[in-house]
Amino acid sequence: MQDGVRQRTNHYAGLAAEDIVARSYVARGCTEAARRWRGRGGEIDLILRDGIDVIFVEVKKSRTHAQAAQRVTRRQMDRICAAATEFVGTEPRGSLTPMRFDVATVDAAGQVRVIANAFGGW
Repeated sequence: MQDGVRQRTNHYAGLAAEDIVARSYVARGCTEAARRWRGRGGEIDLILRDGIDVIFVEVKKSRTHAQAAQRVTRRQMDRICAAATEFVGTEPRGSLTPMRFDVATVDAAGQVRVIANAFGGW
């Protein structure tokens, strides 16, 4: 497969994965606040609200859930946290906004797994 075709295929697969993940959160009662939100700190795939809580979600798609989860790097976590800090700065409660960081993986069959509070100490 040519690089350009592969890049487009990966791009559309990523968009589809984000859509699947967003729908799974909405089905559990969350509302979508933003998709591919970009701040100075970087981009966040999905931002959702669960009551007063804000959930920042990194979406990873791969053949297996394990492979997808392994693709989340420390650098990405730092970038997402920086962008999230910028995002909550616009919220009424600012840095006191209850929030969490999830990683949602999508496998080759389109099944979603959510690792809630994936960043631990944040």
